[in-house]
Amino acid sequence: MMERRIRLAQTIDWWIVALYLIMIIFGWFNVYGASYDYTQTTFWGFEYRSGKQLIWIACALVIAGSILLIDGKIYEQMANLFYWAMLLLLLVTIFIAPNIKGSHSWLVFGPISFQPAELAKLATALALGKFISKTGFSMGNRRDALGAIGLIMLPCMLIILQSETGSALVFFAFFLMLYREGLPGVFLMVAACMVVLFLIIVPLSDLPVYHNVGSLGFMLAFIFILLVVMGCVIAYESDGTTMLHILGGTAVLFAIAGLLNIWFDVQYQIFALIAVIGAAIYLLFLFLYRSKRSYIWVALFAIGSVGVSFSVDYFFDHILEPHQQTRIKVVLGMEKDPKGVGYNVNQSKIAIGSGGWVGKGFLNGTQTKLKYVPEQDTDFIYCTIGEEHGFVGAAGVLCLFGLLFYRIMRIAENQRDTFTRVYAYSIVSIMLFHVLINVGMVLGITPVIGIPLPFFSYGGSSLWSFTVMLFILLRLDMTQKVRFR
Repeated sequence: MMERRIRLAQTIDWWIVALYLIMIIFGWFNVYGASYDYTQTTFWGFEYRSGKQLIWIACALVIAGSILLIDGKIYEQMANLFYWAMLLLLLVTIFIAPNIKGSHSWLVFGPISFQPAELAKLATALALGKFISKTGFSMGNRRDALGAIGLIMLPCMLIILQSETGSALVFFAFFLMLYREGLPGVFLMVAACMVVLFLIIVPLSDLPVYHNVGSLGFMLAFIFILLVVMGCVIAYESDGTTMLHILGGTAVLFAIAGLLNIWFDVQYQIFALIAVIGAAIYLLFLFLYRSKRSYIWVALFAIGSVGVSFSVDYFFDHILEPHQQTRIKVVLGMEKDPKGVGYNVNQSKIAIGSGGWVGKGFLNGTQTKLKYVPEQDTDFIYCTIGEEHGFVGAAGVLCLFGLLFYRIMRIAENQRDTFTRVYAYSIVSIMLFHVLINVGMVLGITPVIGIPLPFFSYGGSSLWSFTVMLFILLRLDMTQKVRFR
């Protein structure tokens, strides 16, 4: 037993443990500050959120210690079983979970609420590590790549069926890990272009001149710019004359489309199809003439861009819930809504701005003490940090996360075992996504989608899930150090 303790102390990454303890302690102080009112006489009582958070923290520390004592090999051995069990639980949750703010994603057991989607991230990370570490796996193999993507999308779709879009979006962070494991960067670029296309089309569709030649030219020009960018990236081995042909030919088609739109008042969608399909046909001809597959990919991207532009309205109006539509419109400046969805963000920005450089001091924040910011101890905990501790405190929190991410990636790159490396990059991708979206929505630069700040936001589900993810990584790293010592 003594030998095991010595080995534990020698192989564990104490930097990560120290960062974890600093963040949960600092997080608790901010939960206490955010939930404190002037009638509160103690922070120990279970009736107060600060008291409940202490219990969650104590349980998290017990969980962390237990994980470190379990043989690390079991996590790889049980990865597939855990994944399919979590899929079954997600499916059952759709039907038995109560309706909480329009979502069926929480299982309630008396005073305790649990969100299976949090542990689904862990299960997916383990399953991906198991799948990618199999002998002969290659992201260049279509079957292997589709298998990895399928493991990500299955829980994502089940969580969407629970009307929990914010948690579902987190699963797209796994594509950052796939990129590290060999997924061509062009896929990430295509995804980024489609997101930008969505953000451009949504504001345009709200304008009264949407069908006029002005917005027509802007829309088609944007699609063409994406086509040219992708063409330059994918077909970089071709000569510049090819790209000039595409540019000139498509520009002529745009001009014809615009003139016909003015003369005959025909809908712009027809000419978008004419312009881009014309370019796609030309690329197909080049493919047949020069036998270069890159031309086919550019053509497919062009057609896909048009498909996205046509489907945005349907997706926005029929797939997204009304409150989700409003959140996106507020971020894009299409609606002000100062007393509705935009109220949280406006009050949050006021709180952060009023903190100045060093903040107003612990328990001295007026916005948070007077409860102007809804959810200020959960999703909007970062505004409490900004108000009470100022720019120094807010920047310090980001620095802590930066150090944590660095240590995790350092562990990942030092691994001789593919399973541990994939799992480590999955964890850092999930945490990075949470931090970027949470801080972004508090600052008003991303939609409010209800994503907590790891180790800081109030709640047991989030704290426990991130604790389990982090300490499983530490245990896997310890196992590898002992194995190769």
